Amino acid sequence: MPQIKALLFNDPSCPFGYSASPALRAIEWRYRDQIEWHLAVISLSDENNPVPYSREEMAGFLVAFRDRYGMPFSAEPKARAFTSSQACRVITAARLLYPGSEWRVFRALQLLHFNTPLLLDDRAQLREALGTVPGIEPELVMAALNSVEVNEAFRTDFAHARNAAGSPSELQGKTTATEDGARYTAPTVVFECGDKRAEVGGFQPLEAYDVVIANLDPNLTRKPPAGSALEALLPYPAGLTTVEVATVMAEKTEEVDREGAEKELLDMLARESVKRVPLGNDAIWVRS
Repeated sequence: MPQIKALLFNDPSCPFGYSASPALRAIEWRYRDQIEWHLAVISLSDENNPVPYSREEMAGFLVAFRDRYGMPFSAEPKARAFTSSQACRVITAARLLYPGSEWRVFRALQLLHFNTPLLLDDRAQLREALGTVPGIEPELVMAALNSVEVNEAFRTDFAHARNAAGSPSELQGKTTATEDGARYTAPTVVFECGDKRAEVGGFQPLEAYDVVIANLDPNLTRKPPAGSALEALLPYPAGLTTVEVATVMAEKTEEVDREGAEKELLDMLARESVKRVPLGNDAIWVRS
């Protein structure tokens, strides 16, 4: 049974939430099923609260994220401004209809949002994106977006994400003031172990998660880093990006060797041990 519960507040449109993927993959690798993960979507933008940047400004920001944090990005501006609430409803509907699938849907929307022309509020494009996620029926998910059950679950996440007043995250300056209350920023994680609770607010380095987990339960088993790129890919049948592989193979953040991991992956590609799916300025690597 899992010893720790972890609630991740995130949004498919947030580049910080997306750029935290390598650290989150490393934590998953180290602690496996000792942590029970749950996802709460923030809904960073909607018709009343649009994204406060132009298409061109957003494209410029993404280049900076790509160069600094290593996840794949396409710098091509979107065709128009967009909001994320519709995509968050899609993730919520998937969670209710196909429990556990919300993680696959969230991951797909993140990767497509930051690397393709996908608009997170275009229903036709969202339906097409759902078609890339195995194990779900896109039409059923889209048909449920405005159901009572999805509305209630979506509003619960929305309110929960805006209940950060007086929290450790607020003390660290990792929350945002909104008309609905202090909001957790992505990718905040709230860890609970028995009656103990700790927050890693907003974007934080890998070590922040590791320190919190170790203090909550020092009796956990901590798996050592993957000994090879092929081993790193083993728990991820849908694949990992280059920097995710490199982070799973590293003991510490400063030891992440993206170039070394890519060289190893390219060697395996030549031996047909992996497949490379181009994505933005990088790729997804999948075991053959």
